[in-house]
Amino acid sequence: MDYRRSTHHVYLNNYHLVWCPKRRKPVLIGPVRERFIEISREVAADNSWDILELAVQPDHVHLFVSVPPTIPPNKIVAAIKGRTSSMLRKEFPELLKLPSLWTHSYFSSTAGNISAETIKKYMKEQSRL
Repeated sequence: MDYRRSTHHVYLNNYHLVWCPKRRKPVLIGPVRERFIEISREVAADNSWDILELAVQPDHVHLFVSVPPTIPPNKIVAAIKGRTSSMLRKEFPELLKLPSLWTHSYFSSTAGNISAETIKKYMKEQSRL
């Protein structure tokens, strides 16, 4: 992984983030899964974040993302959860059965140069299930 540069920063901030739908319901399938991926990529592009890997399972999401040092992981998760919840619940009325699309919880881990490949490999393995 290369160091990234901005006007005032040189950085390598990679986060491995995991979260799941409310009650761990397996709702991220078919068109819902595909639309979730599209919306997540839009959020990342809008914020100039680089999605290094995105693995979507029916009942949880793994996101491996590179962001500037000014962005805390809770803002990344909140931005993606917020927009995907709003848009997916409008587009797929069956998701309105859940009190909310996402739980309040998430897992966050940082990764540098050495462990980044390990995380990517793990996430690719998850996608094959």
